[in-house]
Amino acid sequence: MPFEITHATVPTPGGVSEAAVVTGPGFAFVLDGATATGATTGCTHDVTWYVEQLAGLLCAQLLTDSSAGLREILRTALTVLVDRHGQTCDMTNADSPSSTVAVVRERDGSLDVLVLGHSPVALHRINGAVEVIVDDRVAYLGSYTEDAVRGYRNNSTGGFWVAGAKPEAADQALTASIPLSQIQQVAVLSAGASRLPERYGWSWPRFMVELSESGPGQVIGATREAEACTATGAFRGRAHDTAAIVLCRPSEPAYATEKVAETTP
Repeated sequence: MPFEITHATVPTPGGVSEAAVVTGPGFAFVLDGATATGATTGCTHDVTWYVEQLAGLLCAQLLTDSSAGLREILRTALTVLVDRHGQTCDMTNADSPSSTVAVVRERDGSLDVLVLGHSPVALHRINGAVEVIVDDRVAYLGSYTEDAVRGYRNNSTGGFWVAGAKPEAADQALTASIPLSQIQQVAVLSAGASRLPERYGWSWPRFMVELSESGPGQVIGATREAEACTATGAFRGRAHDTAAIVLCRPSEPAYATEKVAETTP
């Protein structure tokens, strides 16, 4: 099943993008690297290197191993990546480069979804409902200081998981499979791109309609406008973050549907 795909990536204001957006035949994914805190990582590589390497390995696995599940594909990519820099870097350091992962893939008439870390996938069904698949474990941490987050990362006892120095993180990813016949469109997002519904009062149906009508770039622009009007400290976490959006639509006419109108915020 071919997809019609549009996407946009905008870095944190004044910074550089540490996200990767990759699309291929029947799949798309977003990686969102963890911004370096300045702490000693024990690693000779930076976050950009890690994200670029993982993007290439994950793409190769999706292209060559269509029979494997998404957790298996991610674990294989992480195993190779850890081996590439594990001989020279401290793989036990909690500040080693890491990334969230959000993947969608068409297979046998269904859309497979994987999310690891807070990069959601929003499924806009043909009946107008929106289902959001999100790994929100980071939202339930007891503390959100940099030291606390470092301690909770890749920690199964009350912590959260991201793609980093442990291939077994792939086993902690959330997955789902949905018939394509039920889907109007799907958005793969970085955490910085999901703030309009998560922070600023938009409903998810409104968000998806705006994506369809205006495109990912305009939605990211609206996010930056909302952030600019937000008082410092109003929300937990960064004031700004890299925003990446991939919007996918099944392109066969059988899956076309009328857009859902919504005027309420």
